[in-house]
Amino acid sequence: MTKRIVFTGGSGKAGRHVVPYLLDKGYKVLNLDLVPLNHPGVNTLVTDLTDSGQTFNALSMHFDFDGFTTGNGPAPIDAVVHFAAVPRVLLRPDNTTFTANVNSTYNVIEAAVKLGIKKVIIASSETTYGVCFAEGDKDFHSFPLEEDYDSDPMDSYGLSKVVNEKTARAFAMRSGIDIYALRIGNVIEPHEYTVFPAFLANPASRKRNAWSYIDARDLGQIVDLCIAKDGLGYQVFNAVNDQITANAPTEAFLKQWAPNSPITRAMGEYEAPISNRKIRDVLGFKEQHNWRQYVV
Repeated sequence: MTKRIVFTGGSGKAGRHVVPYLLDKGYKVLNLDLVPLNHPGVNTLVTDLTDSGQTFNALSMHFDFDGFTTGNGPAPIDAVVHFAAVPRVLLRPDNTTFTANVNSTYNVIEAAVKLGIKKVIIASSETTYGVCFAEGDKDFHSFPLEEDYDSDPMDSYGLSKVVNEKTARAFAMRSGIDIYALRIGNVIEPHEYTVFPAFLANPASRKRNAWSYIDARDLGQIVDLCIAKDGLGYQVFNAVNDQITANAPTEAFLKQWAPNSPITRAMGEYEAPISNRKIRDVLGFKEQHNWRQYVV
């Protein structure tokens, strides 16, 4: 039977690649967003997710006109993928960014739990590691950055993502459903590989992203794997590609460009400093879009 997925924020930078990936895998998708996604086969329900009533209603509606033909009311939803958010700092006032991101995530998870939806995947962020939007030149505590890292952001966006992870954990403990939080790295669309030569030429410019990234299409694979993998309860996964965005081997590179951050275990020759070892081991992620394929 075709799985039915509600995807929030499908019109955004990541969503407009992940939603088509899920469609190609055979899912039926309803997009909840403030602006439409111009993609065949996907209806966008314009929804303010900071409004709990709208959120609850949106998660209990038909996906499209075909739903009315059954006469049985809206069909069950298999999973909710929650990517909608103010996507970074300096787009809206800090208090608005924090409030919108925290309230929308609470509303989505609460509605899913009360409607009996058994799987929720939320977009967390590399910013939880505290350096991306830090004041001044802040060092990472250590490398590699793995999911048990002591997350300590000082900005409104990163803080909202830490709160969202705690919200997800609380609801997973309360309800017993699966809620997976993806700490998504710097999202790279296919056309953006043109900027990588500049990254390589100026290594300091990538410190805030920990010299890591996620190809938007590989992010689609990760979401698909999360939907398919049941029974893990609450989990956090780094959602990044395999390799560091540098030409030097990882440990030598980090000793030069992040000398104040100790390396706590042996790292793969070109392993990304935000490690994706957990999604490879637990979910079976296999990178399809390494930056070296596109940068010469």
